[in-house]
Amino acid sequence: MARRRHQTGRVTVRGKKFFGRWREDVIQADGTIKRVERAMVLGTIAELKTKRIAQRLLDPILAKINSFDYRPSKFTSVGKFADLWEAQVLTHQKPSSVKAAQSHLRTHIRKHLGKVLLHELTPQLQQNFVTLLSQSVSRKTVLNVLGVLSSMMRTAKSWGYCTQAITTRELAMPADEIRKQTRFFNGDEARKIIMLAAEPYRTMFAIAGMTGLRVGEVAGLQKADLDFDRRVIEVRRSAWYGRVQTVKSKASRAPVAMAEALATMLKEYLTTWQPNPEGFLFLNRNGRPYAANKVVEYGLWPVLDKLKIERAGMHAFRHCHASLLMDVGANPTVTKEQMRHSDARITLEAYAHIIGDSQRDAVDKVGEILRPLAPKLEKSGEYIQ
Repeated sequence: MARRRHQTGRVTVRGKKFFGRWREDVIQADGTIKRVERAMVLGTIAELKTKRIAQRLLDPILAKINSFDYRPSKFTSVGKFADLWEAQVLTHQKPSSVKAAQSHLRTHIRKHLGKVLLHELTPQLQQNFVTLLSQSVSRKTVLNVLGVLSSMMRTAKSWGYCTQAITTRELAMPADEIRKQTRFFNGDEARKIIMLAAEPYRTMFAIAGMTGLRVGEVAGLQKADLDFDRRVIEVRRSAWYGRVQTVKSKASRAPVAMAEALATMLKEYLTTWQPNPEGFLFLNRNGRPYAANKVVEYGLWPVLDKLKIERAGMHAFRHCHASLLMDVGANPTVTKEQMRHSDARITLEAYAHIIGDSQRDAVDKVGEILRPLAPKLEKSGEYIQ
C-alpha cells in the first residue's frame, strides 16, 4: 500500500462554488489499492464567504482519513453492488422474500439509483428517492423498498465499502393512506362455507377458521404436526407457490390450540387421506403443496359465489377467528397467543376493525341507558312516537 501522508486538503473555487479536494486510498476490484483524488462541493461563495470557512467543512472528512485506524474503503455503484448482494446474500433468504426483493431491485432501486455511487447516496438523495417513489406507489411499498436498500447498505458497510446509512425515521415519508376495511367472514358465513366446500378445501377452510392459521401455514401442514393427545397443531413450515419455506416470524412457530370439533374433522379427513413421502396433509395433482392463489380461485370463490357472499381471500378466515375469539370473551393475551403475534398490541392494531356481536350488545346497553326520554303530549299524557 502506498505510504499515507497527513493531509490538509485544499479548497478551490470554480464558478461561484467552493470545492474541497483530497486524496483517498481505494480498494480496486482486483484487491489492489489505488490512491485517487476526491472532490465535493462545500457550498457557494455567497453562503460561505471565505476559504477559511469552507476549509472547516472539509476538516471532518480529512480527520477520518488522517486518523490512526483509517483503512482503505471500497467504492462501487448501487447497481453493481445490488448484483453482488442479490447473488451472495439475497439468495439465502426464503423464496417469498427473494421474489419481493428482486421486484424492488428491478423496478425501483436499479432503475433510479443504479448509477449512483454508494457513498453518494446521502440523506438528501435518499429523500429525493422517497419523494419520487411516493408519486407512484403506496407508503407501504416505499417502506418495503427502503427496507431492501437499507439491508444492502448494511451489508456493504460490513464488507468495507464506503456507504451512507439509510435511516428511515429521519426521512419524510408519505402520509398514511385511508385503508379499505379488511373483509372478513362472520361466524355464520364461515360455517356455511365449510359445510358447502368439497375436500380437501373443506378441511383447509376448517383449519383456517378454527385456528387462525395463514393459508401458507395450512398448505404446509404435515400429518406429524397434528397432536391429538394434546389437541394442538405444530406450525413448523409454510408453503409458497408449491415450495416449502420457513414461517413468517419466530412468533409464528408457536403451536396453536386444536378445537374438539376440528379434531373430529381432521380424524375423519385422515380416513381417506393418501399418504405421501413427506406426510403433507394437502397435495395438488402435481404432488406439491397447494399455492394460496389456487386455493382461493378453485376452492373458495366458487363456494362464495354459490352462497352469494362477497368474494374475499383466505386471510378472511384468520380475521374471522380473531373476531370470534374476541366475541366469546377471550382476553388480549389469549388472542395474541392463538394468533401467534409477538405483542398483544399487534393483535389489537391488526384487528381493531373487528366489531363482534358482544361489542354491539354492550354498546346497545349503554345506548339504552343514555337514550333521552321521549317528550310527552300535554293533553293526552302519551309519549310521542
